[in-house]
Amino acid sequence: MAIEITGRHVDVSDSMRDYAQKRVTKLTEEFPRVDKVHVILDIQKYVHTAEVIVHASRHIRVEAKAQSENMYAAIDEVVDKVEKQLRRTIEKRQEHKGDGKLRDMETVPEA
Repeated sequence: MAIEITGRHVDVSDSMRDYAQKRVTKLTEEFPRVDKVHVILDIQKYVHTAEVIVHASRHIRVEAKAQSENMYAAIDEVVDKVEKQLRRTIEKRQEHKGDGKLRDMETVPEA
């Protein structure tokens, strides 16, 4: 699983990189199908923006963006958004077939 962290208009410090990587790693532990995560951190004046793009198996691609006055708060918010979207997407894609076969459900007449 690859985690890529990019900074736009900002030099990503080691503490920001470690924090984002720690939060995303927890996300990938919960969803093992995640193949690649791209975190984009951006600062424009006093607005800190964090964006996460997740690629998972079965052609799942999830994006989220959050803005805050603090970069760490923006990272927390965007990871929570991505987690919610992944959970919703995976629930939609799970198989809805019954547990048993039709012949198992048939009643057998007792003698």
